[in-house]
Amino acid sequence: MPSEKILEQKKQAVGALAEMLRSACTGVLVEYKGINVADDTKLRSDLRAAGIKYSVIKNTLLDLASREAGLDGLAPFLSGTTALATSESDYAAAARILSKYAATSKTFRIKSGFLDGKVVSDAAIDGLAKLPSREILLATVCNAFNAPIAAFARAAQAIADKTGAPAAPEAAEA
Repeated sequence: MPSEKILEQKKQAVGALAEMLRSACTGVLVEYKGINVADDTKLRSDLRAAGIKYSVIKNTLLDLASREAGLDGLAPFLSGTTALATSESDYAAAARILSKYAATSKTFRIKSGFLDGKVVSDAAIDGLAKLPSREILLATVCNAFNAPIAAFARAAQAIADKTGAPAAPEAAEA
């Protein structure tokens, strides 16, 4: 039987892990067997650069913490080797980085994950990984808003060129 001190440490670890799960907008569970040290170091570096927390966690501790955090659906995926990647702000970064690595490995695979407190399948994580980055999405939206304005400006300039009049009142003043 473990001592009271060890039990208290485990309770604190479960509590901290549960809080991490609750504060994350997304999390990805992976089976990391078969990864060598160099690849693991590169993978952790990529995740860290994206602001992703990544750690290997004992299945029993993760099971207790996930139940405490309201993620009971993770229990079936907690066997074998398990690592968890969580993000508090970027929904797709962990899925993108881990899916990219899993595509090149025969043994490393995505087990499951969660989004905003709901457990999702590995297929949902794969779909999330295929989304463009936040920066690309914002650029696309900005271009969509900018396109009508640019078209109007080109049309105004074309009319001005045909008529010989300035394209805008500001141009006449200059």
